[in-house]
Amino acid sequence: MHDYIKERTIKIGRSLVETRNTVRTIAKEFGVSKSTVHKDLTERLPEINPDLANQVKTILEYHKSIRHLRGGEATKIKYKKTRYYKTPDQLVQLQS
Repeated sequence: MHDYIKERTIKIGRSLVETRNTVRTIAKEFGVSKSTVHKDLTERLPEINPDLANQVKTILEYHKSIRHLRGGEATKIKYKKTRYYKTPDQLVQLQS
């Protein structure tokens, strides 16, 4: 494994532990994909720093346990921005 990958992995792990941000947010901060962040945290970090990996694992499990709530909140906000009403056949958007 290249040194820059090891360094990035440790920085990402420390950032997650300090800020408790989501994988998407951390990916934006570091300019990499969320898949890369996830791979760094779940596969590479345990080899490099097992103690940090355990802390990260706890946070990732927590995020996974509340993801259904985050998705519901996003949908709620989306539909609050626009008024909708239901017809028997479809959902029709009203002009605001």
